[in-house]
Amino acid sequence: MWLKTIIVVLFLAVLASLTSALVFLLRDMGAPESKRTLYALGIRISLAALLLLTIWYGFHSGILSNTAPWANKY
Repeated sequence: MWLKTIIVVLFLAVLASLTSALVFLLRDMGAPESKRTLYALGIRISLAALLLLTIWYGFHSGILSNTAPWANKY
């Protein structure tokens, strides 16, 4: 259960970082020297990579499993 909680928290953090990047992009339109959007997107990429690694760990360790009906057909 703890791994699913971590995955949800990381997903929400990715969404929050993406939202903050959009806000920074809209607020800093007239300031080309501002790098807040770039930093927010860099944080989003790092969080997304961490999210993918967490999901991979869950499947690799057997904590997460695929229960889709089409999972073993192909």
